[in-house]
Amino acid sequence: MPAAVVPGAVPAGPRTRTTETHCPYCSLQCGMAVTAGDRPATLVPLDFPTNRGGLCAKGWSAHELLDHPERLTRPLVRAVPGDRTSPLVEAPWDEALDRVVTAIGRTQAEHGRDAVGCFGGGGLTNEQAYQFGRFARVALRTSAIDYNGRFCMSSAAAAATRAFGLDRGLPFPLADVAEADVVVLVGSNPADTMPPAGQHLDAGRARGALHVVVDPRRTATARGAGLHLQPLPGTDLALANGLLHVAIAEGLVDAEYVAARTTGFDAVRDAVAGYWPDRVERLTGVPVAQQRQVVRALARAERAIVLTARGAEQHRSGTDTATAWLNLALALGLPGRPGSGWGTVTGQGNGQGGREHGQKADQLPGYRRLTDPADRAHVAAVWGVDPDDLPRPGRSAFELLDALGTDGGVRTLLVLASNVAVSAPDARRVVSRLRDLDFLAVSDFFLSETAELADVVLPSAMWAEESGTMTNLEGRVIRRRRALDPPEGVRDDLQLLAELAERLGVRGFSADPETVFAELRRASAGGTADYSGITYDRIDAEQGVFWPCPAPGHPGTPRLFTERFATPDGRARFVAVHHVEAHEPPDEEYPYVLTTGRVLAQYQSGTQTRRSRSLALVAPTPRAEIHPDLARRLGVAHDDVVELATRRGRARFAAAVTDAIRPDVVFVPFHWGGGSSANALTDPALDPTSRMPAFKVCAVAVTRVGGPAERIPPPDAAAQPVPRPHTRPPSPEPRHPSRSPRRSHPVRSSPKFLQGVFPLTGEGLAKPGPVDPALRYQVPAGATAQALYFRGGNSTGELVYVLLVRDGEPVRWFPIGARGDVHVPLRVVEDLPGGCVVELHAAAPEGVTGDLVVDLGLVEV
Repeated sequence: MPAAVVPGAVPAGPRTRTTETHCPYCSLQCGMAVTAGDRPATLVPLDFPTNRGGLCAKGWSAHELLDHPERLTRPLVRAVPGDRTSPLVEAPWDEALDRVVTAIGRTQAEHGRDAVGCFGGGGLTNEQAYQFGRFARVALRTSAIDYNGRFCMSSAAAAATRAFGLDRGLPFPLADVAEADVVVLVGSNPADTMPPAGQHLDAGRARGALHVVVDPRRTATARGAGLHLQPLPGTDLALANGLLHVAIAEGLVDAEYVAARTTGFDAVRDAVAGYWPDRVERLTGVPVAQQRQVVRALARAERAIVLTARGAEQHRSGTDTATAWLNLALALGLPGRPGSGWGTVTGQGNGQGGREHGQKADQLPGYRRLTDPADRAHVAAVWGVDPDDLPRPGRSAFELLDALGTDGGVRTLLVLASNVAVSAPDARRVVSRLRDLDFLAVSDFFLSETAELADVVLPSAMWAEESGTMTNLEGRVIRRRRALDPPEGVRDDLQLLAELAERLGVRGFSADPETVFAELRRASAGGTADYSGITYDRIDAEQGVFWPCPAPGHPGTPRLFTERFATPDGRARFVAVHHVEAHEPPDEEYPYVLTTGRVLAQYQSGTQTRRSRSLALVAPTPRAEIHPDLARRLGVAHDDVVELATRRGRARFAAAVTDAIRPDVVFVPFHWGGGSSANALTDPALDPTSRMPAFKVCAVAVTRVGGPAERIPPPDAAAQPVPRPHTRPPSPEPRHPSRSPRRSHPVRSSPKFLQGVFPLTGEGLAKPGPVDPALRYQVPAGATAQALYFRGGNSTGELVYVLLVRDGEPVRWFPIGARGDVHVPLRVVEDLPGGCVVELHAAAPEGVTGDLVVDLGLVEV
């Protein structure tokens, strides 16, 4: 029998078929062909516009998990109903679903409709995300639904919506990045998070493009860039305001564009007046020269793009930070200009579509608003319900989770495609909330850390076993095609929701993805994210269709804002924003800054990738990146086990000693749970607009636990802080910035400088010594001094170090690269009292000679 090909012409053997589909991981949604017949399946990459025939390690290994020995293939229930200390045992589907439906009915009868909640994920197809939102609001009639995209894209979405009137991650095709003359990436590391996208960056650099990376780490992306700006985490907003200040001061604003296509610029111009370059350097650590270089490059380029991502957005001021970079792009006339613009790099596979069609607590399909009577009426008509029967907006993701098990909170929770026990901030607190539930049901394909806590676990089909659509980072709607049947007894989430609705007595929920998509098209028609002109046949014929696409004959919209923005008057909105200090700055007890992120061979909460044998060879162990200066001060060597402690918890990691991180910052990946859970440490402080938690910055202490270990022991349970008790989350109150930054009172002061050019002869990096008597300063009796900055230059061909010494004790190391220079603000150095002696020493490899340029700036009060 000849092999089937669905669609396309990829050769296959007897009794097999080859199906063109897409990778299950990041928002690139790389094209691939899956060949399946007798399991296991195999795959090869396809030449799709985002990946151009490439795949990363995660994509290449995706098929390994389809037949993984830990794959769930039967429902699991507690041996003793209601007792989560009893083991999970296999059960028939009827019994498992009966337990879920009984719990829903009992909870709503005792506590009201909103006591049953739903939590979704950015990995669901558009059809599943749409159906889950409809299920919550029609079958359950609950307001309690949100999803893990609230932890990912919400700040950028809020910023884009208030500036442009519309949120689509990239308002232009990814291919435009390859044609841009200047690209600024803020808090984005595509070389590790979505490697095939690197081809577009490589193509730009081959043309001579300048790429600027803004990141506290020297990531793989930063190493390939022409310029790397290394700000302190949480200061990206100050940096963006400072760049706009420079643009205004140097006359680089596109005044014609601002006048014709925007509103609100005068207020923003006033707001950034206080962000002069020297002040921004002190706040961020980014040298003035680099600030000017970036602005001039952006302003003078014919085609320029600014991209933000989670590094800039996962803060308590994430919406304002994205807005600050948007303001800069608008002032330079980039959005809507051919080959230029502002965009945000979506993370999860369907992070874009997942937030468009009803999983968010305040949204209906097509980005319609639950608070808008016309939007409610339109969607209610499609669903065949009374608009008054639709619930009002519910709590955002973390607020929903933090109220689990309380009066007025969710008592029974259904989780699809999310592992909140690992991915939520203050994860130990969230785990305690999950345990307080009356009933927890989880649909997943592995027994995740969240599923381990459940009363009922329902096995789900995986990516290659289901059909539907996804929307990638460009707003391109694509097809996920079923390449093989799921294991016997496994259902996909559309089937699950349809059967649960039927058992709850609610008709009209289809399990057929194309039928659900047709309904989604009707529900989105006329909305911001209008899919009404998109069909499966068009997607197949056109390699995907860009929304908005409001009619069958409409070509789709690859590039937005070319003529007008999606606001009532067609103009983009400038919004004045100000830098605020991190919610949790370092102090004596927690003296360093912790930031989190992704690594190349892992994805999200690691439920899938940590089980891949191929990926385990690449990233088997969670590692904490620590600068050599900090490691030396703490007595930590590479591969030692270190314990990180914050006000919420403790976690342990293997140390990776690297100068790619700032000396005052520690980085950890968030893909692991248990004793190496990064999110057991992170701060749940919420952005007042988007309700995004502050994943990217909190105060941390670091302690060496021991030498290298094959298995990292968990922290002592008795030393873990007790999770905070339940409190009712406050209502969102967006911050209203003052018109100008606060100014300190004037103080009489005298500048002091230790500076000059001195010959250097190395005696070994472990043997620092005084450079010259001129580099010694004693604070006068009765006075106080503070070191403000250090600048240094190195003419040798080797790395050298300058050491700041106070009263004979080392205070700070400054590495200066071969034939390089460094500039470091010293705002974390404590006051130097009268009588204190400050010196500069230096160390270089033995026998190395050359000149050392030093400049230590102090102020004496």
